[in-house]
Formats: sequence, structure tokens, C-alpha cells
Amino acid sequence: MARFDIYRHPDATLRKNTPFLLDLQNSYLRGVDTRVVAPMRLAKMFGLPLRDLNPVFDIAGTQVVMDIAALAAFPAADLRTPVLNLQGQSELIVGAIDMLFGSN
Repeated sequence: MARFDIYRHPDATLRKNTPFLLDLQNSYLRGVDTRVVAPMRLAKMFGLPLRDLNPVFDIAGTQVVMDIAALAAFPAADLRTPVLNLQGQSELIVGAIDMLFGSN
């Protein structure tokens, strides 16, 4: 598992509005049963995203909004095969985390 990996939401019902989960946890932590993730909500269902708090991404042809305020610990075993990695978008992602926790 790597930081900024994107996974399909394992729950088919929740996947309808939240198709993906973004792994935010440091890649160096080993032996932890959970990963801290941000839900990636369908843009058309999210409403108006806040520019610095809710970046918008195209994941596998789907427009999604990172719902950073809905961070959660998720069982690592349920996150199977990553769809892609957003390391190249780390400035946007870390900027949203900083906005949420007030370090900007």
C-alpha cells in the first residue's frame, strides 16, 4: 500500500456515491490494520466543492471530489488493488489536509 493510492470502494451500496477511497496514510507505517482514507465522492452528487478543501480529480473517467472533512480509518484488508496513484497531485491533496487542520 502506498500513500495517495486510489481504491474502489469495497461496499457496492456506498460505491454509488463514493466510488473511490484515497489512502492518505504514510507508506512507512507497517503492521497497522487500518489506513486513513478520504472518500472520493461523485462530483455530480457533491454539490459545490470548496476550492482548496475539496479538490476535484478524474479517476478512471469519473469526476470525483475529495471529501477531506470525512476522513476515516478503513480496514487495510478491504483495500485491495489500487486503481492508480495520485502522487503527482500531492500538492493539492496535502494543501487540502493543511486547510482542514489549519496549518495554512
